Amino acid sequence: MSAQPFATACYHCGLPVAVGASWSVRIDGQARPMCCPGCEAVAHAIVDAGLADYYRTRSVFAERAEGVDLVPPELALYDSAVVATQGEQREGVYAHGVYAHGVYAHGVYSHGVYSLDGIRCAACVWLIERRLARLPGVREAQVNVATERLHMTWDAAACKPSDIVQALRGIGYTAYPYEAALHGVKQEKNRKKQFRQLFVAGLSMMQVMMYALPAYIADDGTMDAPMAALMQWASLLLTIPAVLYSAQPFFRGAWASLRARMPGMDLPVAIGIGAAFGASVLATLRGTGEVYYDSVTMFIFLLLASRYLEMTARRKAARALEDLQRALPAAAQRLAGWPASRQATMVAAASLAEGDVILVEPGSAVAADGVILEGHSDIDLALLTGESRAQARVPGDELPGGAINTTQAIVLRVTRVASDSTLARLVKLVEKAGQGKPRIAQWADQVAAWFVVGLLLLTVAVFIGWQMVEPSRAWQVAIAVLVVSCPCALSLATPTALAAATDALVRRGVLVVQPHVLETLQRATHIVFDKTGTLTEGRPLLRHVEPLATLDAARCLQLAAALEAGSAHPLALAIRTAAPSGAPHATELHSEAGQGVEGTIDGMRYRLGRDGYAGAAPAPRWPDVSNVYLGVDGVLLARFELADALRADAPEVVRRFKARGQTVILLSGDDQSVVSRTGAALGIDTAIGQQLPEQKLAYVQQLQAQGAVVAMVGDGINDAAVLRAADVSFAMGGGAALAQLSADCVLLSNRLSALDDAALGAARALRIIRQNLAWASVYNCVAIPAAAFGLINPWLSAAGMSLSSAVVVINALRLRRARTA
Repeated sequence: MSAQPFATACYHCGLPVAVGASWSVRIDGQARPMCCPGCEAVAHAIVDAGLADYYRTRSVFAERAEGVDLVPPELALYDSAVVATQGEQREGVYAHGVYAHGVYAHGVYSHGVYSLDGIRCAACVWLIERRLARLPGVREAQVNVATERLHMTWDAAACKPSDIVQALRGIGYTAYPYEAALHGVKQEKNRKKQFRQLFVAGLSMMQVMMYALPAYIADDGTMDAPMAALMQWASLLLTIPAVLYSAQPFFRGAWASLRARMPGMDLPVAIGIGAAFGASVLATLRGTGEVYYDSVTMFIFLLLASRYLEMTARRKAARALEDLQRALPAAAQRLAGWPASRQATMVAAASLAEGDVILVEPGSAVAADGVILEGHSDIDLALLTGESRAQARVPGDELPGGAINTTQAIVLRVTRVASDSTLARLVKLVEKAGQGKPRIAQWADQVAAWFVVGLLLLTVAVFIGWQMVEPSRAWQVAIAVLVVSCPCALSLATPTALAAATDALVRRGVLVVQPHVLETLQRATHIVFDKTGTLTEGRPLLRHVEPLATLDAARCLQLAAALEAGSAHPLALAIRTAAPSGAPHATELHSEAGQGVEGTIDGMRYRLGRDGYAGAAPAPRWPDVSNVYLGVDGVLLARFELADALRADAPEVVRRFKARGQTVILLSGDDQSVVSRTGAALGIDTAIGQQLPEQKLAYVQQLQAQGAVVAMVGDGINDAAVLRAADVSFAMGGGAALAQLSADCVLLSNRLSALDDAALGAARALRIIRQNLAWASVYNCVAIPAAAFGLINPWLSAAGMSLSSAVVVINALRLRRARTA
């Protein structure tokens, strides 16, 4: 069978176009050839949508569209879910995934996450987002190029999932609902390919070195010409796999950057490899001249090794976030007849409703947020809060979805459905994380691009200069200049440092949502704290027990705990938590709203509650203290003083920020006297109370107008506006969902000391990034002139460049070791 002759390349996918082919599309005023009807249809769809700029800005060809069914029948499966009705919020389960439905001001909306195939460069992102923005009813379309995911929000009445998939297929991209397992399989496949390329390059390097070493150590005349030629031919055969297979990423990246007219760091690498290999092949064929097979294989191996390290760091950082997404179980054991019946029925976690009672067995994850009704157990919250030690939980305690029950079976009443659970909210935050780059990373990319252009011009000048001085060395010196340079350190090490720092912070319970957090926190001049739930626990704690009769404090506390055994009131929970073990059993319990509770213990009738209810006595009045009294037969036995206590770590956190020279401010809606006392206890000089949400916002904006860089820390719904307005903001993990969604960072552990961990992590990350950039600058300033003057040969240049990349990556990986001081 004769080979098919070809005339040119397809303008859409770059594959050859057969002679006589009639497919074409008019783009930018010219008829562009197409290789098949599929590419022609896709190109027509792009041009007809007014998106021809895609072809001017793309950096690589698109995937071939031949055989793509633009309207596949299975698209209807995406629309088979029950659509939410006005006023509801539900979930629809599609053939290949789950989409959340909700309600906005003008109707019902849906949100979905898609995996994308066919993304080749930044122009693909531009094309996808603009094509989808033109669909009726689409409210938001964001592509995360790093994870190859599309986040969509659309009006369910005007747009269907099949419309989205069909629109993407129409411009040559395949989309399907995101599934963590499939996405992980794809990532693992790419990792294995990179490892195979690294392995082949390493094997080639070691074998070539075996043949190159005798030539280096041989004295004049000790190796005859036939033996030297044999060594060179063997080296050539062993270098070919490294160049044709292992070096593929560099050549593809270089070609992409040339097509985009934006020279990237792969360009000098590819030119260096190609030039050194081409010169070596020519010298081998001629039987005279220098060969650089050892330099080529060493260069490819060391650079691939540094990139493999960088990829590993990124994957480890991403894995900590993806674990959150996989933590919520798909099923739960519902106790429909509890407490009369203990018969458990396995149901989908998504079908649980508020008020359902579920059984959580040892070793199982909690399917939804709830309150323990029965059972004592230790709970592992490591995934949610970063706390490594299991924590004891008793009836009345709240548990978040995703927590792991470790010891005893417990019975739980669902307080939030799975789609609105603590973990589900965190997953939404995770989806926002990692999109975009901080300014320092963008600066590094821009510098690297200009660096590459300057390097190429310098290489040409060096080659011309050596042609005039010593032509025999011109090619060798030019190759050394190309190879020795290290733009990788500028573009590679900065994201590696950020990924490693993010990984370390997630393991300590700090979820970085926005990319600028570490950089802005390091520059912050003012740290503004809310009070309740931020500097304080946000719930009453027993501060003091004052016996008023013959019984001691411990016995009074046991009696009070017995009376409050079945109550869910925050004050009752505080008393039960503080009571020593061995509390008696109370019977004939009776409560009066707003007054207290009474019951019989060991034949005596006790009352617990307000002073007038438990017994007549004068009571001290403090605006931030609740007093609860225990009495019997009208005689007061004890006074329990409960207050919203300061967090144990608050004083040290405030002290550390002040020690760094940052101004600490307390801004609260509470009474001024309470705020002043809290500020005095913490050593905060500026403590402002009685602030409405709009007043908090105005205060922060006033600071910013004066040149301050403001970091805001809060937890309540009323903090959402000021959190969004601050330069960088932090929400407590136990705070309101709206506050978390408005913040740039969430302290999952609900520890205030995690904020100090973030500050330390920010300082270390920025310090290491500056070290990397400084190292890259110094290295290039020394190595490039040395190579240009002929002081460094190509193999030494390859070692220097690759080791330079490895140094900055390894330096960045030090950030994965979380430090607390």
